[in-house]
Amino acid sequence: MNTSDSTPESNMENSPNDFTKEQLMADFKVVVEDAEELLKATAGQGGDKLAEVRAKTEESLRRAKVRIAEAQAALLAKTREAAKATDVYVHDNPWEAVGVAAAAGFIVGWMVGRR
Repeated sequence: MNTSDSTPESNMENSPNDFTKEQLMADFKVVVEDAEELLKATAGQGGDKLAEVRAKTEESLRRAKVRIAEAQAALLAKTREAAKATDVYVHDNPWEAVGVAAAAGFIVGWMVGRR
Protein backbone atom coordinates (compact mmCIF):
# COMPACT_ATOMS: atom_id res chain seq x y z
CA MET A 1 0.00 0.00 0.00
CA ASN A 2 1.30 3.51 -0.69
CA THR A 3 1.82 6.18 1.92
CA SER A 4 0.65 9.15 -0.15
CA ASP A 5 -3.08 8.43 0.28
CA SER A 6 -3.55 11.38 2.64
CA THR A 7 -2.12 13.89 0.16
CA PRO A 8 -4.95 13.86 -2.41
CA GLU A 9 -7.61 13.95 0.30
CA SER A 10 -6.02 16.90 2.07
CA ASN A 11 -5.58 18.71 -1.24
CA MET A 12 -9.26 18.23 -2.07
CA GLU A 13 -9.99 21.11 0.30
CA ASN A 14 -8.11 23.56 -1.95
CA SER A 15 -9.95 25.75 -4.41
CA PRO A 16 -9.73 24.85 -8.11
CA ASN A 17 -7.37 27.80 -8.62
CA ASP A 18 -4.82 26.21 -6.26
CA PHE A 19 -4.29 23.11 -8.40
CA THR A 20 -0.88 22.55 -9.84
CA LYS A 21 0.59 20.09 -12.26
CA GLU A 22 2.45 18.50 -9.36
CA GLN A 23 -0.77 17.86 -7.45
CA LEU A 24 -2.44 16.32 -10.49
CA MET A 25 0.61 14.17 -11.15
CA ALA A 26 0.59 13.04 -7.51
CA ASP A 27 -3.06 11.99 -7.90
CA PHE A 28 -2.20 10.17 -11.10
CA LYS A 29 0.66 8.33 -9.39
CA VAL A 30 -1.67 7.21 -6.60
CA VAL A 31 -4.11 5.86 -9.18
CA VAL A 32 -1.34 4.01 -10.98
CA GLU A 33 -0.02 2.53 -7.73
CA ASP A 34 -3.51 1.38 -6.76
CA ALA A 35 -4.07 -0.12 -10.20
CA GLU A 36 -0.77 -2.00 -9.93
CA GLU A 37 -1.80 -3.26 -6.51
CA LEU A 38 -5.09 -4.42 -7.98
CA LEU A 39 -3.32 -6.32 -10.71
CA LYS A 40 -1.02 -8.01 -8.21
CA ALA A 41 -3.95 -8.94 -5.98
CA THR A 42 -6.00 -10.44 -8.82
CA ALA A 43 -3.07 -12.51 -10.09
CA GLY A 44 -3.22 -15.03 -7.26
CA GLN A 45 -6.02 -14.15 -4.89
CA GLY A 46 -9.70 -13.41 -4.74
CA GLY A 47 -12.36 -12.73 -2.17
CA ASP A 48 -12.18 -9.99 0.46
CA LYS A 49 -8.68 -8.70 -0.38
CA LEU A 50 -9.63 -8.29 -4.03
CA ALA A 51 -12.81 -6.42 -3.14
CA GLU A 52 -10.84 -4.12 -0.78
CA VAL A 53 -8.22 -3.30 -3.41
CA ARG A 54 -10.86 -2.71 -6.07
CA ALA A 55 -12.75 -0.33 -3.79
CA LYS A 56 -9.56 1.59 -3.06
CA THR A 57 -8.76 1.81 -6.77
CA GLU A 58 -12.25 3.03 -7.61
CA GLU A 59 -12.00 5.73 -4.92
CA SER A 60 -8.61 6.87 -6.24
CA LEU A 61 -10.00 7.07 -9.76
CA ARG A 62 -13.04 9.00 -8.54
CA ARG A 63 -10.83 11.53 -6.71
CA ALA A 64 -8.55 11.94 -9.72
CA LYS A 65 -11.53 12.50 -12.03
CA VAL A 66 -12.97 15.13 -9.69
CA ARG A 67 -9.64 16.95 -9.45
CA ILE A 68 -9.15 16.91 -13.21
CA ALA A 69 -12.69 18.20 -13.79
CA GLU A 70 -12.15 21.01 -11.27
CA ALA A 71 -8.80 21.92 -12.81
CA GLN A 72 -10.41 21.95 -16.25
CA ALA A 73 -13.19 24.24 -15.01
CA ALA A 74 -10.63 26.59 -13.43
CA LEU A 75 -8.63 26.70 -16.66
CA LEU A 76 -11.76 27.44 -18.65
CA ALA A 77 -12.68 30.28 -16.27
CA LYS A 78 -9.17 31.78 -16.55
CA THR A 79 -9.34 31.52 -20.33
CA ARG A 80 -12.66 33.34 -20.38
CA GLU A 81 -11.26 36.05 -18.09
CA ALA A 82 -8.25 36.50 -20.39
CA ALA A 83 -10.48 36.71 -23.46
CA LYS A 84 -12.68 39.30 -21.77
CA ALA A 85 -9.66 41.35 -20.68
CA THR A 86 -8.29 41.20 -24.23
CA ASP A 87 -11.63 42.31 -25.65
CA VAL A 88 -11.81 45.25 -23.24
CA TYR A 89 -8.20 46.24 -24.03
CA VAL A 90 -8.79 46.12 -27.79
CA HIS A 91 -11.94 48.23 -27.47
CA ASP A 92 -10.15 50.76 -25.25
CA ASN A 93 -6.95 50.86 -27.37
CA PRO A 94 -7.89 49.97 -30.96
CA TRP A 95 -4.86 51.53 -32.66
CA GLU A 96 -2.40 49.88 -30.30
CA ALA A 97 -4.09 46.55 -30.96
CA VAL A 98 -3.82 47.10 -34.72
CA GLY A 99 -0.14 47.98 -34.33
CA VAL A 100 0.60 44.88 -32.26
CA ALA A 101 -1.28 42.67 -34.73
CA ALA A 102 0.57 44.23 -37.67
CA ALA A 103 3.94 43.74 -35.95
CA ALA A 104 3.12 40.14 -35.13
CA GLY A 105 2.01 39.53 -38.73
CA PHE A 106 5.22 41.11 -40.04
CA ILE A 107 7.39 38.95 -37.76
CA VAL A 108 5.55 35.74 -38.67
CA GLY A 109 5.72 36.62 -42.39
CA TRP A 110 9.43 37.39 -42.13
CA MET A 111 10.11 34.09 -40.36
CA VAL A 112 8.11 32.08 -42.88
CA GLY A 113 9.82 33.90 -45.76
CA ARG A 114 13.26 32.93 -44.51
CA ARG A 115 12.59 29.23 -44.95
